[in-house]
Amino acid sequence: MFLKFNRKEHFSPILDHVLNTFNQVGCSGGSIFVIHNDSIVLEEYIGKQSNNVDARVVQEDTQFHVASVRKSYIGFAVAYAVFNGYIQSIDDLVLKYLPERDEKVWKNTTIRHLLTHTHGLSQKDGTVIREYPVGENWTYRQVGINALTEIVKRTTKKTISDIVHEQVFTPLGFTESDWYAKKNEKLVDVIFCNSGDSNWNTSKSTEGDKMNMYISARELAFWGYLHLKEGNINGKQVVPKEIIQMATSIQSPPSLDKNLPQNGFLWFAKGSSSKRTEIGEKVPKGSYQILGYTGVTLLVIPQENLVAVRMFNSFGSPDGYDYLHDVRTFGDTVMSCLERESDNKKSIPPNY
Repeated sequence: MFLKFNRKEHFSPILDHVLNTFNQVGCSGGSIFVIHNDSIVLEEYIGKQSNNVDARVVQEDTQFHVASVRKSYIGFAVAYAVFNGYIQSIDDLVLKYLPERDEKVWKNTTIRHLLTHTHGLSQKDGTVIREYPVGENWTYRQVGINALTEIVKRTTKKTISDIVHEQVFTPLGFTESDWYAKKNEKLVDVIFCNSGDSNWNTSKSTEGDKMNMYISARELAFWGYLHLKEGNINGKQVVPKEIIQMATSIQSPPSLDKNLPQNGFLWFAKGSSSKRTEIGEKVPKGSYQILGYTGVTLLVIPQENLVAVRMFNSFGSPDGYDYLHDVRTFGDTVMSCLERESDNKKSIPPNY
């Protein structure tokens, strides 16, 4: 993936926003990477990979724990399974693919409900329970993700990791995006905001079903760029555009309350105005975003031909930190920079 570096000073407010968040969340390291009009316009690395005195400085190949950002890769694998006919429809019942699940609990739950966090299921003492009827509310629960990864594995006979490597990582030469069973020198430490949080451990599973994915800022931005370009990189259709379009279009049930977040294949998608959206007010419709509990955020704005990534290695929200306001204003800051660029162009004389 060949992108030229074209630094533009009017994007500096994005860095200021990231630095402000960096100072609030108690992390040791961070980074920012922005692609606009097929150029890298902002790339900065901040701090160290851990709080240790001799810790490695955050740099180009530093890989951050991305937490729930991994769900965009799971969504991709589901879209791949649908496109290739392994899953017939996202409106199929989950019980069609996982017949051993409790019928009373899972009744009427479809793959669409899992993808859009509208399944109404939760887990208590290891048992799946129903919180509310399917499609009537929105909650962010791991139980839906677990079901999706199992459906992909059973239907395709491949893991999430297998699919993503075969379709994206290997063709594009990605070497800084993966699920890890062991730590290495390029992986950041996860800094916990609350003393009650347990120490972070990588999982022994590298199938893509666990929260042990680490990615560099630049490769997360390139992942977003692949979506921005609908799978076409340097004139080559690396991934069928239908997979990308499916994953990033709004798939939430039409009857869902419009004040609730809207989703594609696990991506947050910008449609009509929503009080609970995690995408900034200034960000235009058609944009989509994914974020994780470590503060990592990937925002794609097709209307502006832009991808913006911010990375941190904190875990959770410290007292006084409003993550929803912070992530919304991140997107709004990006849009403000674009407005400044447009104003600057208008101020240049026609014959300059």
